[in-house]
Amino acid sequence: MNVLGLHLLLELKECNPQLLDNLDHVRNALYGAAEGVGAHVIGESFHQFSPQGVTGILSIAESHISIHTWPEYNYAAADIFTCGSSFEPRDAAKVLIELFESSAPEIKEIRRGLLSLPVGI
Repeated sequence: MNVLGLHLLLELKECNPQLLDNLDHVRNALYGAAEGVGAHVIGESFHQFSPQGVTGILSIAESHISIHTWPEYNYAAADIFTCGSSFEPRDAAKVLIELFESSAPEIKEIRRGLLSLPVGI
């Protein structure tokens, strides 16, 4: 079966809480993941919460990379969704795991838009 896209859900556990609460670091990490795999950024939105936490999303031509952080739990939830095959989303995940110093990451993979070939092909 073919798919329209691959969606990675990252459970970034045991992260460095100072990095998770630093808006500039979060923005730079998402850009680093995108640029590191050759994704094309077309938009962004980031927000620093009070008293702590950051949320951010990069819209990329290939779909999106997003994150929500909970420094008080040393945890971040990140998504990497890509349509097509112009880059390997697992490589972008590795960048985020490293940049947030997650010592206990988990990755769930979802194939989006399962397509079956027409009968007779």
